[in-house]
Amino acid sequence: MARSPNDDVTVVITCFNYGAYLPEAVESVRRQEGGPARVVVVDDGSTEAATLAALDDAQREPGVEVIHQANSGTAAARNTGLRRLTTPYAAVLDADDVLPPGALRAMLPALQSDSQLGYVYGHIQFFGQWSGTMRMPPFDPWRLLFRHIIGPTALMRREVFEAVGGYDPVFHYEDWEFWVHALASGWSGRQLGVPCLLHRKHGTSKFSSDRPNYHEDFANLRIKHRPLYGELSRVERESKLGPAERFLYRRIWGPRPWPARAETTLYSLLWRPR
Repeated sequence: MARSPNDDVTVVITCFNYGAYLPEAVESVRRQEGGPARVVVVDDGSTEAATLAALDDAQREPGVEVIHQANSGTAAARNTGLRRLTTPYAAVLDADDVLPPGALRAMLPALQSDSQLGYVYGHIQFFGQWSGTMRMPPFDPWRLLFRHIIGPTALMRREVFEAVGGYDPVFHYEDWEFWVHALASGWSGRQLGVPCLLHRKHGTSKFSSDRPNYHEDFANLRIKHRPLYGELSRVERESKLGPAERFLYRRIWGPRPWPARAETTLYSLLWRPR
């Protein structure tokens, strides 16, 4: 069979009792424009019969590998899947989320055309209990130090994962820490201006449940990457932001002085289905 561009991509899907959503996530990767990507599903100790059946069904799909492990959390599950990489490019996807049809068509050529880029990402489009699009800001190292501007799903080079060593399970915002760690390792990204993730909002998702732990995570982020945060004068020279924007990110977005409940309430109003 002729190779397709997406043969160079592996998408790691992590699943814990999300059997109701898993088939849609797998299908969204296998039906990407340009051809199916390889899928590695990591079962993080699921116990529901329906989920175990969905995992068995996924295992029978061509191009799909299922790995079972004891429940260890999202970060550990992603690391398990990424350690199985045989392709030069990879992305992670939660089992209740979906890749838009043109996501890899937008991300892969952009990454292949610039060897200096470590990863590319796009906007997040909500569905389910929320509706609308979270427009992620363009990449800037100063922004990234004080705000999670990437999101959970981006297409990265395998070398980025190897340089970082994986997602740190100490963090609730393990995605943010991963990209800051990549920055400390010399890798940067690019925002593509199109939706590259469909995020399903249902019940109390990780998106909102992590917010009360934000200040603890932000403090731990600065501790773990103290050398990087200690070089703000260098990061400032590399940043394209003006003084007002740098002040906003460092003094407002970073500390986030407003209560977690107020922020989650605002989000629910902002993206309420219309």
